[in-house]
Amino acid sequence: MTIGDKIVVLGGGESGTGSAVLAKKQGFEVWLSDAGAIPQKYKDVLLKYEIAFEEGTHTEEKLFSATEIIKSPGIPDKAEIIKKCKEKGIGIISEIEFASRYTNAKTIAITGSNGKTTSTLLTYHILQKAGLNVGLAGNVGKSFALQVAENHFDVFVLELSSFQLDGTYEFKPTVSVLLNITPDHLDRYEYKMKNYVASKFRIAQNQTKEEHFIFCADDEETTNWLKEHPVKANNIPFSIKQKVENGAYLDNDTINININSTLTMSIHELALQGKHNIYNSMASAIGAKLFGISDDIIRESLSDFQNVEHRLEPVLKISGIEYINDSKATNVNSTWYALDSMSTPTVWIVGGVDKGNDYNQLLPLVRNKVKAIICLGVDNKKLHEAFDGQVDIIADAASMSEAVKKAYSLGKRGDTVLLSPACASFDLFENYEDRGRQFKQAVREL
Repeated sequence: MTIGDKIVVLGGGESGTGSAVLAKKQGFEVWLSDAGAIPQKYKDVLLKYEIAFEEGTHTEEKLFSATEIIKSPGIPDKAEIIKKCKEKGIGIISEIEFASRYTNAKTIAITGSNGKTTSTLLTYHILQKAGLNVGLAGNVGKSFALQVAENHFDVFVLELSSFQLDGTYEFKPTVSVLLNITPDHLDRYEYKMKNYVASKFRIAQNQTKEEHFIFCADDEETTNWLKEHPVKANNIPFSIKQKVENGAYLDNDTINININSTLTMSIHELALQGKHNIYNSMASAIGAKLFGISDDIIRESLSDFQNVEHRLEPVLKISGIEYINDSKATNVNSTWYALDSMSTPTVWIVGGVDKGNDYNQLLPLVRNKVKAIICLGVDNKKLHEAFDGQVDIIADAASMSEAVKKAYSLGKRGDTVLLSPACASFDLFENYEDRGRQFKQAVREL
């Protein structure tokens, strides 16, 4: 790519707008196209930087004149416009790939089907507390591209989804973290698990022995893939089931982080409780140690971190019933962890846009912990097929207010009402944040 080449950006959201700004600052001719409406806050940014754009359509002749296309992660490869651009031989990359070309910052890149936002924010918290000049980007916070364009950070902590990784070809993080791989977004991967696994492993595809790859030794999909496709980077495992020499493991109630020196810490000191959060804490601690952060700073950070909104977030206790917002649980495995952490009879609110979910793994937990299910969605057929007969009561709701009122009527003192949808939110809500906020509002209005 040379100055004056034409960059076309597809998608006018956070990722696309950031890419357009960076491209403009690098001297490229830039044009942005979005088939839908562009939110006003992003239009304002495009106008500020004098970036040409269109919305509500794609003008194909303009797209086909591109030297390179930067595709927003929400646009699937099977979209007709993407197919046409590929037929023209135009290179299509992700925002992450593009932004990585224009920064010399070190990067900790974190992916996984579950826990990546928590681990990313926790890692950022540790590095920030240690005084590093660190940026937070990717699937959380501002876009990577916009921050490269407007700021100068020495280190970036990046949360990366499989969609963001799909368009990476030369991106090479200093430290990559793969937390776990469970079925998710299979509709984007021809309903083939191997395609989804391959997408996740793109995070380490360009790493060498000079870089580090942190992974969960307890995750079957990860370890099976590594047997056939070894990663060249320095492999560092973490586990709660087995001891590891170079990495992290759980011994009774003590986590041990062995990187150069050994950091030990009781799990009862962790700010984030639950089995899944032991994994998240281990991965973040390893990443911090690789960046030379002291054991004291890591220990302090792991004990004072505030959990993210919409992830097993306590809301209120009303008439002795605890209400918990886990709206960020958009797949089955994430909901498994939520149900596993329940210690009281649970009224479970579930449902939304099904992404090819297999609910069988939830059945033992549902039988043991769930007293009633409320299906919240436009189409609840698959939920009924999975759970009818597994609990005494299974009901439907067409709005969050209705779901919360039904949950209240079914609960009693000592119970928990858990919103953990296991599905995407787009049938009734703008996104999982909107869903979580509506849940909290409905609880407050009881």
